[in-house]
Amino acid sequence: MRTEQEVTVMPLCMTPMGEKVVVKKVGGNPEVRQHLEKLGFVPGSEVTVMNEASGSLIVNIKESRIAIGRDMAMKIMV
Repeated sequence: MRTEQEVTVMPLCMTPMGEKVVVKKVGGNPEVRQHLEKLGFVPGSEVTVMNEASGSLIVNIKESRIAIGRDMAMKIMV
């Protein structure tokens, strides 16, 4: 996990596997943001990238595993 001194913000898809990160911002149009928020991607929530396969990420968020496409993962800043 990163220290508080490291304030680098990057898209979720660039997060190394197994690293726990905190969502800073969710971008995209209102429909995309609402969809991601329903899945639990809200600022302050912790996310861990578990695996990457076929351009999709398997992430652990709020005690659930979710598959998310790379295009959506680009909109989630951690």
